[in-house]
Amino acid sequence: MGRRGVNPPPLRPGDLRFRWATPSRWDDVARLFGERGACGGCWCMTWRLERAAFERGKQTGNRAALRKLVTDGRRPGVIAYHGKEPVAWCAVAPRREYSYLQRSRVLAPVDDEPVWSITCLFVARDWRRRGLSPLLLNATARMAVARGARVVEGYPQKPAMAKIPDAFVWTGLPSAFRRAGFKTAVRRSATRSIVRFVPPR
Repeated sequence: MGRRGVNPPPLRPGDLRFRWATPSRWDDVARLFGERGACGGCWCMTWRLERAAFERGKQTGNRAALRKLVTDGRRPGVIAYHGKEPVAWCAVAPRREYSYLQRSRVLAPVDDEPVWSITCLFVARDWRRRGLSPLLLNATARMAVARGARVVEGYPQKPAMAKIPDAFVWTGLPSAFRRAGFKTAVRRSATRSIVRFVPPR
């Protein structure tokens, strides 16, 4: 359902603005994530922290960790705005910043390219199922390239069922990445692949 009880039209590129999460925009990140920190106190720290540290930090600790990344000027993600309203988030950073990726066999490096990784998408409830994710993924990849990324990776999850709760597809769906211009680089699992956005050189 849309914001007024009807299905709203799909979003177009011109409907949104995309901005890095900078110190002046921390309040927008906090507003978008809400009291639950996007999902169960995550605050987009799941793949950045070791599991025990992540669990200990749910809510206040993880929130403080993300806030420090933003206020230190690290730009850990991109915010999508509709007008002045923050409506979605996409986490992106050099691959080496994500401890989970250093431990994962399924998502082990494809090659020696210096990769940036997109690890999380969060779309506000009222803005879901409007085609926002591909627009955000494409904008985030291009913004990462503008900051020096040569390759931008994503790690979409193939749904195990026709209908799956939004919380379980936070790394993005294969179809959204395809529409955003990513191509499959390797698949080591039936449900998880590594996809890449490579700009012309």
